[in-house]
Amino acid sequence: MAKKDRPFALPAWAQAAPFGLVFALFFLIPLAFVVMVSFWDYNDYAIVPGFTFRSYVETFEGCYDQLPGLCTILKTYLSTVKFCFLVWLITLLIGFTIAYFLAFHVRSVTTQMTLAVVCTIPFWTSNVIRMISWIPLLGRNGLVNQGLVKLGVVREPVEWLLYSDFAVVLAFVHLFTFFMVIPIFNSMARIDKRLLEAAYDAGASGWQTLWNVVVPLAKPGIVIGSIFVITIVMGDFVTVGVMGGQQIASAGKIIETRLNALQFPPAAANAVILLAITLLIITALNRFVDIRKEL
Repeated sequence: MAKKDRPFALPAWAQAAPFGLVFALFFLIPLAFVVMVSFWDYNDYAIVPGFTFRSYVETFEGCYDQLPGLCTILKTYLSTVKFCFLVWLITLLIGFTIAYFLAFHVRSVTTQMTLAVVCTIPFWTSNVIRMISWIPLLGRNGLVNQGLVKLGVVREPVEWLLYSDFAVVLAFVHLFTFFMVIPIFNSMARIDKRLLEAAYDAGASGWQTLWNVVVPLAKPGIVIGSIFVITIVMGDFVTVGVMGGQQIASAGKIIETRLNALQFPPAAANAVILLAITLLIITALNRFVDIRKEL
């Protein structure tokens, strides 16, 4: 069809303008305000507009005096990164396994979609309710401890099941594995099954086929799922607070504490630091695969 015979079409920039406007209004502009406020001064009563590094200096205050050890703020951020890594690794293993089963062992597309929808059932309830549901199970007098004691596995209830690092990681995995399953399944569903058959015909073992065929072609889904999980876990403080018994520090908890104290510049500074760390992790992930080219 000749250009003059085509119906009227908006130019590309006009089509993208509504999305760009929403993106700027709800992301770029608020982010710019957070960065700006992080460099403002403050007192006990108000924010004082004026460029200063006070919030950043106070955040890392005492770190130089404690070298070569780690100051409290660095320990807190390292603890957050530790949770992020553990949750990412576990959700990746579980999510990859579930996605592989759905993509290559379930032949019916209808059954695949049905099982994928089943994965969303936990999201029909609040995150807080799903977290609280672990307390009757993992508590000192919970079902798990009662079962272990009655079976003779332990003599007395296990203390570290609840209000511990284990409980926090368990809750994170329970809450966010779905965000790893769906992107990986979406990538695996696009893989031509004849590639697997060709690999087997060429003499490749199951593990060789998985590592050399499936994993490379599923990389976009792995990276997208990893970005979802990492960004959520890095900023989460509710899960850490509830499952950690308010005894485990996190970067998100620091921001919440600053906000409750109406210390908005320090809160903004910690938010910027957390954002920078998250962007570094995401940038490292993107070095393994260029999502824009793969999708």
